[in-house]
Amino acid sequence: MAWRLESIALLVGSLLCAGTALAAASPQDEIRHGEYVAHLGDCVACHTAPGGKPMAGGLDMNTPFGVIHSTNITPDVATGIGSYTFEQFDRAMRKGVAADGHNLYPAMPYPSFEKIASDDMHALYAYIMHGVAPVHQPNIKNDLQWPFNMRIGLAFWDIAFLSDQPFRYNPAHTPQWNRGAYIVEGLGHCGSCHTPRGIGFQEKALTEAGEDSGKYFLAGSSVENWRAVNLRHLWSAPEIAQFLKTGVGDRATAFGSMTEVVHNSSQYFTPGDLAAIGEYIHALSPNPEEMPNRHVPYRDAKTSADDLYRTRGGLGYVQFCSTCHQADGKGASQFFPPLASNTSVLAKDPTSIIHVVLTGSYTAVTQGAPHRFGMPGYAELSDQELAEIISFVRTRWGNQAAPVTAAKVHAMREALNLRPEAPSKFVTPRYAAMLNNPNAAQLIYGMQLMQDTKQLLPNNVGDALTCNSCHINGGTVAKASPYVGLAAMFPSYAARAGKVIDFKDRVNGCFLRSMAGTALDKNSPQMNAMIAYMDWMRGDAQKGQKIPGRGIGKVSKKIVPNEVHGKLVYENSCAVCHGKNGEGIQRADGSYLFPPLWGDKSFNIGAGIAKTYTAAAFVKNDMPMANTLHFPQGAGGLSDQDAVDVAQYFTHMPRPDFPPKVKDWPNGGKPSDSRY
Repeated sequence: MAWRLESIALLVGSLLCAGTALAAASPQDEIRHGEYVAHLGDCVACHTAPGGKPMAGGLDMNTPFGVIHSTNITPDVATGIGSYTFEQFDRAMRKGVAADGHNLYPAMPYPSFEKIASDDMHALYAYIMHGVAPVHQPNIKNDLQWPFNMRIGLAFWDIAFLSDQPFRYNPAHTPQWNRGAYIVEGLGHCGSCHTPRGIGFQEKALTEAGEDSGKYFLAGSSVENWRAVNLRHLWSAPEIAQFLKTGVGDRATAFGSMTEVVHNSSQYFTPGDLAAIGEYIHALSPNPEEMPNRHVPYRDAKTSADDLYRTRGGLGYVQFCSTCHQADGKGASQFFPPLASNTSVLAKDPTSIIHVVLTGSYTAVTQGAPHRFGMPGYAELSDQELAEIISFVRTRWGNQAAPVTAAKVHAMREALNLRPEAPSKFVTPRYAAMLNNPNAAQLIYGMQLMQDTKQLLPNNVGDALTCNSCHINGGTVAKASPYVGLAAMFPSYAARAGKVIDFKDRVNGCFLRSMAGTALDKNSPQMNAMIAYMDWMRGDAQKGQKIPGRGIGKVSKKIVPNEVHGKLVYENSCAVCHGKNGEGIQRADGSYLFPPLWGDKSFNIGAGIAKTYTAAAFVKNDMPMANTLHFPQGAGGLSDQDAVDVAQYFTHMPRPDFPPKVKDWPNGGKPSDSRY
């Protein structure tokens, strides 16, 4: 009777919080209710293998004792659970005992599922049996070490660690808090990842209750080479709700397995349930052993400019991270997470930040944010380089976390079994290496001019582009107009000018055309710094030598453009960054995060990239950015035809004229795709 009264109280609280419905009015209502319960429990995440059919099992779950393979829970009678009665299903969910009597491994969070209310369990059963397509797929045998491969020990594990306590409504808290507690402690089984495990691989606490053990609940834990962050008193309730709905917050972005939680589960939660979870988690007492630094003050990037451009870690950050996360560490709203005051960056245990830097990660795909952004993995960089960059991030902009050692990066590399790829003929220069040169200050200034061209040379740039708009990462990326070896090619004959030009002439050509501005004084400190930087990029290249990765590649001019299709490609792959009308994306201060592709602030018709097939080659090899986990970025999956079509579309949109065009190609050789 006591449990019945508590159930009624819980259901009333659920209604107040816009949670699951009361008793189902029809079988279809119950199935829909069960589908929502399945979202709350994120059943599909564990019971679906990559590329596999939903709920058919086969997902590999690595444990300290070996690999467990998730089971088929579709209603297929032969290989799934189609023959289960409700009582057998309920026992498996709550007690971890299958229909034939064998014990399930606690990778299945049945200790948490003990708290599921009866109506939710009935609805979930109805959904699994009648709302999920049956899949005939035999289960894979687990690969566990002895004695853990012997299930008899699981019965003793259950005796020691399994609680038979249902969820208990706490009248000292609001109905919304109770609804949040019910989801977090039960269906959501958040503790499976975020609560540390004991010697028996049991969660050290299933709730905050308990004078000694309660402090461990959601206090942070290591799972498969990731660090599930400490959730106790983490963010405000609205911040938690926003993060679960979108995978993006003011101090974090979902990565690793958390992206799957958002994609498969939490984005579908009702606003009431999201608010309830936020209220409950925010009300947890702090974990004194790993404070989340909620109130770290942000320091403006100007105060750390010397560190940014005068240290190895800072220069590494500028080269490999700042394009997305920005020089000030603030990131870009809805695109790239901030690193300043970022919960994972500040974690006492740096496991996750090292992992994501080595392997990369995609953002969650949600109904509100259907475009996926990828951070590339930087395993190509050395352990020392990555340690310097990660340490820089953890100790700047007000961040106050401990530095990371190269040994720790190496240990993670070994744990992930990352092996070096075949060496590329193109060797990526390192900004940090400039510090070894006597004229380091001039070289770094030249690099800064390439990066912040508009800001540092406002009288010479007429549009919103910078040198880095085309020469990605300061010209250090293959097939993205790299500067590597380029200085060795000048002086050289330029067909467009009809004469031999020097390197400074070539640079000024970019100012006049790509940046729709005015030429830079060839003897100015700025020009000399830019030339010095690009001359340093020359390396040991010799004139006439074939340079790996030079230029932007080629796309066949035999491909006939389809501008109508190009518009569709633009809308699907480009507009998210460059705007629906090619207007670009601006920051709050008016500067551009992503440049406009047409209009008054874009390149003029005299620019090389205004030509269809030149633009197509650039798009093919370097766009869309943040679309893969591969370093360097780019090569985002567009076909040659797609690239030509979208290039034809955006290059032929309105853009500034170039009056001196009448002097171009005086000796002939005009390309067939020239705009004039």
